[in-house]
Amino acid sequence: MPLRHTPSGPTTESACASATWKWWSKLSADTTDGAFTIFEENEPADTRLHVHEHEDEVFYVLEGEHVFQVGDREFRAGPGGLVFAPRGVPHAQRRMVPRTGRILVLTSPAGFEGFFRDLAEADRAGVIGPDSYASASKNYGITWLG
Repeated sequence: MPLRHTPSGPTTESACASATWKWWSKLSADTTDGAFTIFEENEPADTRLHVHEHEDEVFYVLEGEHVFQVGDREFRAGPGGLVFAPRGVPHAQRRMVPRTGRILVLTSPAGFEGFFRDLAEADRAGVIGPDSYASASKNYGITWLG
């Protein structure tokens, strides 16, 4: 298995950002031999209700106050809070104060980072919009419910 040290803070090669979100890969499929992905969201946008076909997700709150819906339950989490969203279970997240906070997200197995890379590529090409979200969602097994 490859070993990797990730420097603190974002790096040019790992950053994906647009006008609406900022995302930094900390560990990816390439660096964990496909076991898991860890990424950081800074000033995250709210995420509407959706289901992952392939990945379980773990959310670790670094800063801010967040609300996570997992199935029919709702969890409030501040710094140090941890929330698990298993694959196949609808989940959503929102910030108590819009566009504030930071969260660390672990997905298992790895590969979901490609969703964000596809969107960042569409953004850089100037074609980000509903079609690029629909394409990335289809490619990575995401079904949007709300």
